[in-house]
Amino acid sequence: MEAMVLIYSSLSLFVVAVAFKLIIHHQTRTPKHLPPSPPSLPILGHLHLAKKPLHRTFHSLSQKYGHIFSLRFGSQLVVIVSSPSAVEECLTKNDVVLANRPDFLVTKHLGYNHTTVATSPYGDHWRNLRRISSLEIFSTNRLNMFMGIRRDEVKRLLRKLLRNSRKDFAKVELKSLFSELTFNIIMRMVAGKRYYGYGEDVKDEEEARQFREIIREAFANGGASNPQEFVPMLRWIDLGGLEKRLMRLAKRTDAFLQGLIDEKKGEEEGNTMIHYLLSLQKSQSEYYSDQIIKGLILDIVLGGTDTSAVTLEWALSNLLNHPYILKKARVELDNQVGEENLMNESDLSKLQYLQSIISETLRLYPAAPLLIPHMSSDDCTIGGQDIPRSTMLLVNAWAIHRDPKVWDDATNFKPERFECGEADKHKLMPFGLGRRSCPGAGLAQRTVGLALGSLIQCFEWERVGEEEVDMTEGNGITMPKAVALEAMCKARPNIMNNLFSEPVDYV
Repeated sequence: MEAMVLIYSSLSLFVVAVAFKLIIHHQTRTPKHLPPSPPSLPILGHLHLAKKPLHRTFHSLSQKYGHIFSLRFGSQLVVIVSSPSAVEECLTKNDVVLANRPDFLVTKHLGYNHTTVATSPYGDHWRNLRRISSLEIFSTNRLNMFMGIRRDEVKRLLRKLLRNSRKDFAKVELKSLFSELTFNIIMRMVAGKRYYGYGEDVKDEEEARQFREIIREAFANGGASNPQEFVPMLRWIDLGGLEKRLMRLAKRTDAFLQGLIDEKKGEEEGNTMIHYLLSLQKSQSEYYSDQIIKGLILDIVLGGTDTSAVTLEWALSNLLNHPYILKKARVELDNQVGEENLMNESDLSKLQYLQSIISETLRLYPAAPLLIPHMSSDDCTIGGQDIPRSTMLLVNAWAIHRDPKVWDDATNFKPERFECGEADKHKLMPFGLGRRSCPGAGLAQRTVGLALGSLIQCFEWERVGEEEVDMTEGNGITMPKAVALEAMCKARPNIMNNLFSEPVDYV
């Protein structure tokens, strides 16, 4: 009994000490002109206001406190901006100062102690990783080399849809199909392996199962909305066991990725990203260590799969709710590509309306509605407000994309707006801006463009019922749909024979 009293007394003293320290810190370090902020709670700050989905919560707060306002997540000061002018000031004038990333538990353990291109602080190491990403992984030449893989995986999707829809409309669930498509594309590019499918489509079922489980856990434990990320006491006691879970997951992930690298080291030649990076390792081992290669793979997989799958689901959902737009896109495809020729990536430059549909989808439903958080490395000002060093910056791209002061008819799906040149980079920012913008934007555009264009070209699409597709947003890092998309599809006869005439590349 005495031991319990001692423990509770110690915890109480600890809480009081932390609260006292925070008060003193706030009184002595807070600048005079911080962005406006709602009333906060001791220790927790504004964590109680962080209701999901966060982008909608922050949008509501901005209506009261302005386009630049601040919150305290525990001891961490967070500034949220939601206007093009503020974003331009952040990511042009203050681009270097705001080029750091916050230190989260997930980036510490899964991101090799904040050393991957997505998670590392701004500096020489990050510049080297960015150079590798831009020149060796996501260059036009490198993406062209893997064009056949993307085409093959899209054809596999089309054939799967064709099985039950040759003669009449068939109902299909598309969320899982899009996820399988994007993961198989990325993993074939990275390691030459498919991890979704059955029989001869997947060579090692156990390895595939391990990969799928690792990815599921990574997405389930990611994000910046865990309270223990911001309250030192909660992190110290590991409330909910988050850090232990992340440590176990990181160990499994590292072993899995190392296995892929070791396997490729035993092969004399190959045409995967791992093979290419290992060839560079022989002459530049300090730049292309196994750990750097594993970090690059992880960023590509986590950043380039679910985002594209979610975008495809939102895009087709919008087209089902706007059949006249779907019809206009099909007419463009028939005119530019032909009714009997399967489209290729090389056709995308001719399909301006299809590109406008994708841009409009990314405007209304950005896969990263708050982008990736930035962190200030020094004091700066935004819109006349003081932003202290070590402040987390969140850009509410979702709010900017739907701001009626920025966009005409802002909440309606109107691809035509991009035919009139509304795509100013500070108004439309689904891949971020500045130094820390997404290096894989080109790959995403190719994947989504080829897949969506092929679905429009090869099938007739209808809603399951008369009601419009539910466009409610669910909870998640990449803003998924709350209700998985189901639709009715029927193969177009002129294109059907081509789906069977070309061989599938079994890997």
